[in-house]
Amino acid sequence: MEEMEEELKCPVCGSFYREPIILPCSHSLCLSCARNILVQTPDSESPQSRRASGVSDYDYLDLDKMSLYSEADSGYGSYGGFASAPTTPCQKSPNGVRVFPPAMPPPQQPHHHSSAALLLPMIGPRNSCLTCPQCHRSLILDERGLRGFAKNRVLEGVIERYQQSKAAALRCQLCEKSPKEATVMCEQCDVFYCEPCRLRCHPPRGPLAKHRLLPPAQGRVSRRLSPRKISTCTDHELENHSMYCVQCKMPVCYQCLEEGKHSSHEVKALGAMWKLHKSQLSQALNGLSDRAKEAKEFLVQLRNMVQQIQVHLSADKDTKQKENSVEFEACLVAQCDALIDALNRRKVQLLSRVNKEHEHKLKVVRDQISHCTVKLRQTTGLMEYCLEVIKENDPSGFLQISDALIRRVHLTEDQWGKGTLTPRMNTDFDLNLDSAPLLQSIHQLDFVQMKVPSLVPAPPLLHLEECCNHNNSATLSWKQPSMSMVQTEGYILELDDGNGGQFREVFVGKETMCTVDGLHFNSTYSARVKAFNKTGVSLYSKTLILQTSEGPFRRMSATIAARLQVNSIPSPLEFLQHAEQESCVSPATFAGGLQIDAMPSPLEFLQSPDQESFVSPVAWFAFNPGSAHPDIIFSNDNLTVTCNSYDDRVVLGKSGFSKGVHYWELTIDRYDNHPDPAFGVARVEVMKDVMLGKDDKAWAMYVDNNRSWFMHNNSHTNRTEGGITKGATVGVLLDFTRRTLTFSINEEQQGPVAFENMEGLFFPAVSLNRNVQVTIHTGLPVPEFYTSRASLQA
Repeated sequence: MEEMEEELKCPVCGSFYREPIILPCSHSLCLSCARNILVQTPDSESPQSRRASGVSDYDYLDLDKMSLYSEADSGYGSYGGFASAPTTPCQKSPNGVRVFPPAMPPPQQPHHHSSAALLLPMIGPRNSCLTCPQCHRSLILDERGLRGFAKNRVLEGVIERYQQSKAAALRCQLCEKSPKEATVMCEQCDVFYCEPCRLRCHPPRGPLAKHRLLPPAQGRVSRRLSPRKISTCTDHELENHSMYCVQCKMPVCYQCLEEGKHSSHEVKALGAMWKLHKSQLSQALNGLSDRAKEAKEFLVQLRNMVQQIQVHLSADKDTKQKENSVEFEACLVAQCDALIDALNRRKVQLLSRVNKEHEHKLKVVRDQISHCTVKLRQTTGLMEYCLEVIKENDPSGFLQISDALIRRVHLTEDQWGKGTLTPRMNTDFDLNLDSAPLLQSIHQLDFVQMKVPSLVPAPPLLHLEECCNHNNSATLSWKQPSMSMVQTEGYILELDDGNGGQFREVFVGKETMCTVDGLHFNSTYSARVKAFNKTGVSLYSKTLILQTSEGPFRRMSATIAARLQVNSIPSPLEFLQHAEQESCVSPATFAGGLQIDAMPSPLEFLQSPDQESFVSPVAWFAFNPGSAHPDIIFSNDNLTVTCNSYDDRVVLGKSGFSKGVHYWELTIDRYDNHPDPAFGVARVEVMKDVMLGKDDKAWAMYVDNNRSWFMHNNSHTNRTEGGITKGATVGVLLDFTRRTLTFSINEEQQGPVAFENMEGLFFPAVSLNRNVQVTIHTGLPVPEFYTSRASLQA
């Protein structure tokens, strides 16, 4: 019965209930504890004012569904949201339940007590609120105060029987801390006293002198043999409970049914409901008993598992090998230490890169300091010389050198042009350590379960009808075999590097279709898929070969190869011999696809050093809203862009290039107030809120209405005369065969080759403000000025 003891203790004082009362929420409180946690309420909320306004007590009790005190507050509560209500600090009872002590009592007003008031004093203030310390539901007390709550006589009986079953000596019921052993029990007061409390609270004089004091043991027997107290109605104290109100779920007396608030409610016989509820409680206990029995069996199972884990015996075919958990832990520690060592080695490498970046920044800034110092010294010397020349009084001698000096001054001023007085390097480190994948892998680090072959997924099947490629993107689709009964949790798609290199993961997920962007143009990729679940990983699917950005010659040649039922693409001569015979292609169609005026002869194909010079693959693309600054405005199917800001904003193209020769043009649709837009290429991580070329991730030409400059990493070079107006065309030519970037304006090359040693993945890029609008044109052949220059160099 010791487990029951917590059910018999008051949530406020933490001791056994003394004179417990039942709250409407079905919880119980000691009468004295309930008196201690009463809170005074505004007069406007008194029962009399509620009755005057037509609101009944039971209507108002519905409000106790809302907590009077917030669980997340700072320990202070307010009554019902009224500004005039007092606030009361929160305390905690010995068993951890939050309770609210009473507010300060109001000052005593002089008045005369009636005899009735003296005989039946109010238990608690007249207008008070009581909050249950367990569920925090609140209710307003009526004029009867705490006397309006029924006494929990069943709980009293259970506590009495529990205490009698304890072999320990009876304790005093009035000691506040560590109750002492009781010496007497008052038969009339029904209270056990120790000697100090008896002398203080029950003196043998006055009215108490007639009370009968018994030894504790005899008092216990006397209390057990005393007749059961009959429960009386809280509204009519002279009436016993005789019926049960079904709606209010409480016992009522005959007078309550005649004239009280239960007159219109459904009632049943008290004895019948007593038996019914006892039966319901017994049935509920049966279910709970079954759960308790299962819990005990489960605990036994867990204790057996503990013993098995401590020393695990595993049997192989011949012998039994004893595996100690300590050895397993040592192996785990060794594996984790190896990971930590690898991480430390990588940390040393990354720190080395940081030091190199630090040294690089210092070198760039020091070189710029040296360069500017020399130029400033030259400029200062020229200024001092010019000032001395101005002081000369010889007109003819002055005019002999004035033109040259004026040109030198202008030339020097131009050398201090845009960007010269701008730092080439910022002080911030652009090295951002991407630790998210590693952290995710660490969080997913787990033990691999023993693989059961029958539970591993089957290799996926490639859905060839839905696999396709466009420009430098490829879409692959796959599915599980129809006869496979093993559940699959996801798939892993792998691609090689386009040159027959190692495979790498490009997709992990539950979907059965994936589109991969940013592939090399005119490259052949190999793709494969595998499935996985908790048991393990399946074998790979069959390998699929993908060709990106096929030119007209390759597409038509592949068609003819299929018609000829051969395994390889035909040569240009074979192609021309069969092209006219096939209905799928005609010489005119082929010539149109090559963007030439006449059909090339077989000899031209064979004599050409590069047979694909007629059919070099071209890329069609638009601007990419996903990589643009939020201020960029798109139109014309993302081919036209402008901006809603006066500052320069960057937008990238959808396709990235790393191989081949690529040319695109941008027409100036609107050009107001002489801005200087920039055109070029950039890495995907380029800064989007500054002019293109300000950082080391972009290579650009910015141009106004008179001249242009090349810019990379905020370094301005090669000022060239000639600008742009509305209707002008800016061309960008990215040649990976020569690793160069060249610009043109109105189909004429602008300045020398802008940048060399171009390697890696680049995206077309533009920066502009609200004064400029441009439209991109793609899929264009290499311009004549570039092909003629290339032929001269050859």
